[in-house]
Amino acid sequence: MGDKVMSEESKVKLANDLGFGDKVEDGDWGDVTTREVGMMVREAIKRGEQAISEDNEVKG
Repeated sequence: MGDKVMSEESKVKLANDLGFGDKVEDGDWGDVTTREVGMMVREAIKRGEQAISEDNEVKG
């Protein structure tokens, strides 16, 4: 059983959306800076909150 919060595919898409996908296209996350990881976390939280909000509006 996997315990990943985000799939690798989702993380790569997020990195691409934030402008540093070229650093991770080979599967190596070693060149990603702490700042970029922080950007990813903030964006993932924002998108998650938006999805929950939209889901609640539909169920509303």
